[in-house]
Amino acid sequence: MKDLPVPDPGTPDHRSPARYLLWLMRVQRRSVLAVAVLGTLFFLSQALMPAVIGRAIDTGVAGGDTGALLRWAGVLCALGVLQMVSSVTRHRMAVFNWLSACYRTIQLVTRQTTRLGATLPRRLTAGEVVSVGISDVARIGDVLDILGRGTGSVVAIVVVAALLLATSWPLGLVVLVGVPVILAVAAPLLRPYERREDAHRELVSELNSTATDLVAGLRVLRGVGGEALFAERYRGRSQDVRRAGVRVAWAESRISGAEVLLPGLLVALVTWLGAHFAQDGRITVGQLVAFYGYAVFLVEPLRTIGEMAQKFTKGRVAAGRVCRLLAVEPEIAHTGKRRVDGPAELVDAASGLVVRPGRVTAVAAADPRDAAAVADRLGRYAEGDVTYGGVPLAEVADVRSRVLVAVNEDRLFSGPLRETLAPPGEPRLPLDAAVEAAAAGDVVAGTGLDGHVAEAGREFSGGQRQRLRLVRALAADPEVLVLVEPTSAVDAHTEAAIAERLGRVRSGRTTVIATTSPLVLDRADHVAFVERGAVVAEGTHRDLLDTEPRYAAVVTRGAT
Repeated sequence: MKDLPVPDPGTPDHRSPARYLLWLMRVQRRSVLAVAVLGTLFFLSQALMPAVIGRAIDTGVAGGDTGALLRWAGVLCALGVLQMVSSVTRHRMAVFNWLSACYRTIQLVTRQTTRLGATLPRRLTAGEVVSVGISDVARIGDVLDILGRGTGSVVAIVVVAALLLATSWPLGLVVLVGVPVILAVAAPLLRPYERREDAHRELVSELNSTATDLVAGLRVLRGVGGEALFAERYRGRSQDVRRAGVRVAWAESRISGAEVLLPGLLVALVTWLGAHFAQDGRITVGQLVAFYGYAVFLVEPLRTIGEMAQKFTKGRVAAGRVCRLLAVEPEIAHTGKRRVDGPAELVDAASGLVVRPGRVTAVAAADPRDAAAVADRLGRYAEGDVTYGGVPLAEVADVRSRVLVAVNEDRLFSGPLRETLAPPGEPRLPLDAAVEAAAAGDVVAGTGLDGHVAEAGREFSGGQRQRLRLVRALAADPEVLVLVEPTSAVDAHTEAAIAERLGRVRSGRTTVIATTSPLVLDRADHVAFVERGAVVAEGTHRDLLDTEPRYAAVVTRGAT
């Protein structure tokens, strides 16, 4: 059996939910076929037991042939062993199919979210993405899980109908006609169930989004006393989900009731007709016992078909969510085929900014939004006419690993602090050097590199989180590092230490810092002053203070 997850989940067909489910069956065709064969053996071994028991009664008991009775008893024992072996093996293969479909879907979703990057939160809510991982993958896995039993149920019903036709064509005809009638009567119940399941799924996504927002902003809510307001809002949405869930449960209960009632009526009809045929001498006592066994047996495959219909309905809704996520295209196109060797000049045509390699370039903007826009273009997070070594940034290979943009909205992940600051990857700056450059030694010493970090680093203050984010950015050691206000939340003493160490630790690398901090600007090799989206003055910090009054007013906050 293969290890999970697989190295490459493949390229899915996400044009529709049905196509996605069929694609999963196709890529897992060997295990799907195996579980279908095993499911067929499992149900067939059960389906043949009533026939064997009937023959044993007619030839061994009624006919007084002990040898025949023993032979049929041996056949019955063999069927029992076959049923046991096929049941255990089928279950193992079905669980593998379930896990494989879940893992493959999770891999595809993870790969897509990584590919989308900044596009994802603009197109889909956090709750919708979370719901895919929590519930949708399991429902997609259920589709692959039920295939074996569903296939075996269909084959078993056909075989039983053939046996009944061979023994008594009226009874066989009742089964052949009754099964499609049952399915036709139950089919209308699936449509409202699918609609309600879809609506319930939407509300769950919205509730997850609300919960995510509450957790992210809990500290702010406590600061302004807004817990009660948002708790009431969450309670109201939670009740909407509950009511939608009840509506789904009502629809599901009607389907479950039909799964019991309709097959039960067919069983009762077959048993009643069989008893009358035995009374009239049209069938033997053994055949009557066999017919009763067939009737009782048919309940399980018919219920399995109903269960399959439910799981396919849920799986189709879940696959629709996954297809919607997989169909989203990044807002920023990137071909990424051309290589640029060595340090190169980075040019943003929109602002006129020229970032020379191996230097610390500071961007001071009269409007902070202009500096953020420049950083987005330099990092290829927004469209723009940007070149790197004369090559359009959209065509530069591995641009995400070569140009790193670090902003104050970046999150710290839960887990050991060492892994949060320096996840696996090369090349990399030694972690102790990055910690020293970011003046974060006290933070690291207080927690320990092996200490656990809570989600989003909630245990740290704003300034501590900012320094830890800077450690992570420096440890990545990219060719081009773009920092947006990296010292806005620290005190003046810490800011001075960071400003002094940044240039040293980034020696030979290209660094762009969007800031209006005089301490950081004074340590930069080159400063570009941006006003109304364009560079209007360049030079060193001290030269600009003397020659550009607008620059002086921005960086000194109007102080004299």
